[in-house]
Amino acid sequence: FINGAVYFQRRFFANLIKTSPAYEKRLVSPASDDTVAKERAMLSNNIAVMKEKGGRSAEIRLRSSLWIKKEFEQIGRPVRVYLPIPGDGRQVRDFTLIQTRPEASFVAPRSSPQRTVCFETVLKGDDVFSVEYTYTNHVDYVKADPALARDFVPGQAARSCLGEQLPHIRFTPYLRFLLEEITGGETHPLLKARRIYDFITTRVMYSYVREYAAIENISEYAAVNLKGDCGVQAILFITLCRMAGIPAKWQSGLAVSKYYTGCHDWAEFYVEPWGWIFVDPSYGGSAWRRGESERWNYYFCNLDIYRMPANSAILEDFNPAKKHARSDPVDSQVGEMEYDDRGIPAYGFETRQELLSITETP
Repeated sequence: FINGAVYFQRRFFANLIKTSPAYEKRLVSPASDDTVAKERAMLSNNIAVMKEKGGRSAEIRLRSSLWIKKEFEQIGRPVRVYLPIPGDGRQVRDFTLIQTRPEASFVAPRSSPQRTVCFETVLKGDDVFSVEYTYTNHVDYVKADPALARDFVPGQAARSCLGEQLPHIRFTPYLRFLLEEITGGETHPLLKARRIYDFITTRVMYSYVREYAAIENISEYAAVNLKGDCGVQAILFITLCRMAGIPAKWQSGLAVSKYYTGCHDWAEFYVEPWGWIFVDPSYGGSAWRRGESERWNYYFCNLDIYRMPANSAILEDFNPAKKHARSDPVDSQVGEMEYDDRGIPAYGFETRQELLSITETP
């Protein structure tokens, strides 16, 4: 209620359908159901190919765009715009920046934990900022047998992924109690990670949430409310793994396919002899709720090829750093915008992510 008037959050209806099977069954649009079925078939086929070949690669071409809404447009004002591009994710190969419009002022190095192109210009009116690029996304299939796992002394990189990262990766008393309940005395690192994954995928209901900037502690929010979107679930997984002595870290960007191209978050954890292993709790939870056990098991230790990883850590500055408050302080998936004297909130601009082509490669 705002001044007595009723308003609905922009994703209210989509969230109602996603989280309430009774309402989903009453949808009158067969096209929507057909698209979901085709996407599920695509993901299931990916599993079959990965298991058969041991890995898979795709050359992906994307375009991301951002423009300010008219009510926030101030022609003649200096403006700075950031758009995400593929970063140093280990699955990214052969990145090529094709073009930016207008010409970008700076392209962050690949090692940037939240990689972007940056535009610095003066608004002329009806400005559209865009970046187009290609990259190869390669993912290996991991068949993690607990009998092969071994103890290890984590190196510096892994040790940096064991501690707290406030405010969202916080080892609270509530989470310590929950972790003890989940792991039940298990000491094997891979099996502990699996128990954490099973808890999140079977107990934490997928749900859109309010903006991350409005959540005090994302990991505990997920554990207490037993709900959350892909990023909320990934942060809970990372937090519980770190508390259990298992190095874990963030990865996010876009899910990209002809059925859906948009924001998505997932995670990685570290177990010898495999090293860093992917995990996607929200895709796994979706499969579990549909009774698709093979897909549920697959997303513990594996990803599909339909990804664009732009971020390898949460709560990191851009390069160059943004001057004012971020619209999303956790990571960057659609872009950010600011004037020289203030930031522009997410509701002040529009974005679009377009998959231009995706071709499987040898």
